[in-house]
Amino acid sequence: MPIALDNLRVGRKYLLVNQGEVRKLEIVSRLRGANFKVKDLDTLELYTIEELLQWGIGKDYDLDELYF
Repeated sequence: MPIALDNLRVGRKYLLVNQGEVRKLEIVSRLRGANFKVKDLDTLELYTIEELLQWGIGKDYDLDELYF
């Protein structure tokens, strides 16, 4: 079961799977509501959660915390 977006914490790392894309993310800051600025740990690009989920949530959607 995926973590709710309200439960994300700044500084923690998460694995996001959505519509076949797998991303390792670090939460950089909270913007407003359930929107966050995130850093992709593979490419080091900055995104917002809204940008990553703008095309909807697929059947394979999962969001879990990474422990390493």
